[in-house]
Amino acid sequence: MVPLNHVEKPEKFNGLNFKRWQQKMLFYLTILNLARFLIENAPTLSVGESDVQALSAIDAWKHSDYLCRNYIKNSLHDSLYSVYQGFKTAKELWESLDRKYKSDDAGAKKFLVRRFLDFKMVDSRTVMSRVREFQVLLHEIQAEGISLSESFQVSVVIEKLPPGWNDFKNYLKHKRKEMTMEDLVR
Repeated sequence: MVPLNHVEKPEKFNGLNFKRWQQKMLFYLTILNLARFLIENAPTLSVGESDVQALSAIDAWKHSDYLCRNYIKNSLHDSLYSVYQGFKTAKELWESLDRKYKSDDAGAKKFLVRRFLDFKMVDSRTVMSRVREFQVLLHEIQAEGISLSESFQVSVVIEKLPPGWNDFKNYLKHKRKEMTMEDLVR
């Protein structure tokens, strides 16, 4: 087990970059041995059951769920804390955040795709600096779970070369050997 003092608490979630915050929070709760409360329902007693061991297990579950729920709430920005303070279990809180902000991530994907489609290279800037910017954009797209084959990526970079590079663009298009991104930027 990783010592707790070596685990960095996630930054407060302010409504942006949910996926990143969620992954960091999940890791943090896993280290604290509380992640299971994000998916477990509260245990209940059967009708007429009053077993001391079962009651102790329920109390222990409630205590751990309380800790998990409050670790999550304390990692929310104050404006969000007020909105999410009323949830009774960590699972309810986690699922509510997931429903709200995963749908916002769909908008982020559309925005990334738009940036990808609108990306242009111009003669006034170096091609290598624009290729590096494009590679960062490709990594952001992949981080969102959108996969693009490498041959497609290479073709797009070639197509987006600035107008002054038309001869080189035609040369690259007619090469027989399939190129990788690494080959292209060399």
